[in-house]
Amino acid sequence: MAGYASRSPTRREKSFEASPSGSYRDEQRVSARRRSDDRKERRRSRSRERDGPSSRRRVYDDVRDRDDDYVRKRSRSPGKDRDERKRDKSEERRVKKAEKKRIMEEEEARQVAELSIYSATDNPFHDVNLGQQFRWHKKNEKEKKLARRRDAIRRQEAEEELEREKRKQRLREEEEARMQRLTGIYGQFQLEQERDRAAIRIREKRAKAIDFLALNLRYVHPIEGEEDDTGLEIDLDEPYNILDNLNPAQVEELHDDIERYLSLEESEVNIDFWTNMMVVCKDRLDRIKGITTAAAATVESDVTALLAGKSYEHLATLQKQIQAKLSGGEPVDTDYWEALLKKLIVWKAKAKLKGLHEVVVRNRLEQLRKRQRDEALQAQEELLAGVARSAAQHVKSGRPVAAVAGTGEPDVPLESVEPYDRSMSPPLVDAQKLSVEERAFEIVPQKDQLRSLLEQRRAVAASRYVPKAVQPVVTTDAPEVTASTDVADALYKAEAERELDEEEELFNMEENIAQPASYSWEDKWRPRKPRYFNRVHTGYEWNKYNQTHYDLDNPPPKVVQGYKFNIFYPDLIDKSKAPTYKIVKEPGNEDTVLLHFSAGPPYEDIAFRIVNREWEFSHKRGFRSSFDRGCLSLWFNFRRNVWSSPIS
Repeated sequence: MAGYASRSPTRREKSFEASPSGSYRDEQRVSARRRSDDRKERRRSRSRERDGPSSRRRVYDDVRDRDDDYVRKRSRSPGKDRDERKRDKSEERRVKKAEKKRIMEEEEARQVAELSIYSATDNPFHDVNLGQQFRWHKKNEKEKKLARRRDAIRRQEAEEELEREKRKQRLREEEEARMQRLTGIYGQFQLEQERDRAAIRIREKRAKAIDFLALNLRYVHPIEGEEDDTGLEIDLDEPYNILDNLNPAQVEELHDDIERYLSLEESEVNIDFWTNMMVVCKDRLDRIKGITTAAAATVESDVTALLAGKSYEHLATLQKQIQAKLSGGEPVDTDYWEALLKKLIVWKAKAKLKGLHEVVVRNRLEQLRKRQRDEALQAQEELLAGVARSAAQHVKSGRPVAAVAGTGEPDVPLESVEPYDRSMSPPLVDAQKLSVEERAFEIVPQKDQLRSLLEQRRAVAASRYVPKAVQPVVTTDAPEVTASTDVADALYKAEAERELDEEEELFNMEENIAQPASYSWEDKWRPRKPRYFNRVHTGYEWNKYNQTHYDLDNPPPKVVQGYKFNIFYPDLIDKSKAPTYKIVKEPGNEDTVLLHFSAGPPYEDIAFRIVNREWEFSHKRGFRSSFDRGCLSLWFNFRRNVWSSPIS
């Protein structure tokens, strides 16, 4: 290693030496710089000694030898294949990479060696912490603050997201609860509609099998104060017996109707009733379709003999015994016992329905007795009111009255009691003067007649309920059920099943109008009101006022824009005269009018209250007035007027 070499002063040092006014601090700075330059010079000399000409020569010789070897190899084997050339190139890249790495390591070692000669008190950087590892505290603190801020933001976002999810869940639950309430309300409405339709079909003598089954449930829990006597005159047998009079198509229809009722009912008693009816109906369908097994057909007679007359509790006990036998693991005839168990379930359903039928009969009898009591009390009140009026008249005239025996009510005037006269009884007939037809009549003695009357009275008193007296039907010139009636029914069903348009609503609110006390044709035909299915068309009217105060997002109130009346007269006596309609205005009411329809026997007049506006009589505007196949169609829209905007 060479010794410290002397050096000439630099330009800055010369300037300081030449300056007579150089301060002490400047001299210290110059001496420090000199010491630094000396250290740098010593490091350069050591590096030159370490990497002298011989070392650089060795590196150069190695590189040249590798190049010569590569040239010799290429010149010696010009036909070398591609794989060997790839390997040579790979080896060259590896050698160059290793050389580059070695040079970088030497440079790092040199830099470390340069720094190792300094200390914390003697270094050109004036750094007292040179021997310690550098830590960027401000940067770390800033990064920690940023990290804390990011964590706080993430927590806040997570809390907000959680709150949004909770709010969504709460809204979802509220929506589900609301939909359940709406579903329940809609289901109840649908159930009431089904019951009302069943009652209407029963009143109009066109009931289906499902209507008679629904009639049973009317009397399971009778509504207090309900005065609907629909079906009191109908004999109700056990519900499952209705299947005996149905064909296969009707049984399938009844099965679908029972499913619909079962999906709408909420009462446990009603659900139990429809479930048992479904079991019986499904068994009948299987027998019709031939799904029953041979084992079931074999045990049919055994089941009838074994289970006939058994109570529901006894049948339930037998079911448990059979289920225990099948699950006991003993060697048994599985097909036989499974078929018997299936039949037993059907008999259980019938027993449950029979018990429910007894409740229905008792409630029907009580309701019938109540109605008879009410009718008797009303008749008694009317009779006593008449007697009281007659007594008051005789008291005013000064004539005597006689007490009615056993009543304690106002007395009956003596002059009002007419004495018996022979002319009150029918005249005696001479047997010789009877015709041949009259002589063929059976002669009943008075004693036998009284005995027969007494037996009939006892039968009525012992019966569970008294059937309603059926009025005799006069068939003279009565309208017959013809093809026109069927066509009108089909038209009514088609109109009722047609879906409403977006701007249409049902309009079946009939107005009460004064009807005649009697008709001239009442002795031949029973007066009745026609069926109808009407619609009302509503919409928005965008006049100047509405255009100013409303828009599509906030529309004005809907107004009536037209009506569609469909009135059905399938049994008109005089088919040559079409039904007519007229508008009846009421004094003091300028907003609405009555639309009055009349057709003639056997139909009564009906009327509907509509809006009092001018009609549009153009067919292009939707006007229609026709009577075809027993259906009167009157469709019309109102004129669209544009009136001035009101100022309020």
